[in-house]
Amino acid sequence: MKPPTIYDVAKHAGVSHQTVTRYLKGFQGIRPETRQRVEAALAALDYRPNSAARLLRSQRTNRIGVLADRIDQSGPARILTGAGELAHLRGYVLDVVVADGTSAGSVAASLATIIEHQVAGILATAQTDVVLEELRRQATATPLVIDVEPGGEADRPAVNELAGRCAADHLLDLGHRDIGYLAGPEVWIAARGRTSGFTRRVAERGGRVVWVRQGDWSAASGHAVWSALEDAERAVTAVGVANDSMAIGLISAAADSGVRVPDDLSVVGTDDLPEARYVLPALSTVAMDFEAEGRFLIEKLLARIEGTAVPEDALPAAPHLIARTSTTRLVIGT
Repeated sequence: MKPPTIYDVAKHAGVSHQTVTRYLKGFQGIRPETRQRVEAALAALDYRPNSAARLLRSQRTNRIGVLADRIDQSGPARILTGAGELAHLRGYVLDVVVADGTSAGSVAASLATIIEHQVAGILATAQTDVVLEELRRQATATPLVIDVEPGGEADRPAVNELAGRCAADHLLDLGHRDIGYLAGPEVWIAARGRTSGFTRRVAERGGRVVWVRQGDWSAASGHAVWSALEDAERAVTAVGVANDSMAIGLISAAADSGVRVPDDLSVVGTDDLPEARYVLPALSTVAMDFEAEGRFLIEKLLARIEGTAVPEDALPAAPHLIARTSTTRLVIGT
């Protein structure tokens, strides 16, 4: 079968072929609804730009190096999924090199491997301070975009702080005031942001974070944290959790100890894992648009590679609460 052309894409999207060409070149003046129709048509037809010829003319490679850390975790893996999808639509290929985020030497070696392959740009995930500091220490002429908690950058909000605040607001709105928090590993930048957002918001609204414990993002660690709590610590009426896997483990341990969720204890997670809606009780959670984050990072990188601007509609959606049955309103006297 003959591969689709930009004319086929234009017909499918109901736009001119010039519009499709402008999109593929990264033109910023396309209306959001038109951009969405073009992207849908590209995906539906599995259109693949003839990037080899175009990049040969410009004497530029179409390969993007990705320095990845902890892609076994849901968030980083979903970020790479979104990045890969948009890179493919724009005619680029991702070369992923995995680094150990606790070792500066591993980060430096992985970065050197990427640069040796003469990539057009580098996308680096920075889950820990070790990765972030080593990337900033290494000087490279190759365009580089680092995925890191913004902490006040002008182009997007501090998403993990917002996620923590969103989880806290949900529990506080339900009347809970004595609350526990199960955090992710302190070494993770995102975990610190979620913890800070949650604890500060509870304090701002007159609640009390009775305890904070750390897990390692796994369900097993969530189970272990609840099992190790003292009886007085289990008297909280709600727990916020930094990710859904740990929340699922904590709910299981609570059931083992005779604490019913949500009758005795409300639990809210973070990330909205696909299985979160199917566990019993269905898990209330803060949804994070990781795939859009990956697309946004690629837009930033391609803007630097191609000398264009980042589309105004490229920012990911803010974290938002999905209320299910693992949380309920606190009944006075319980």
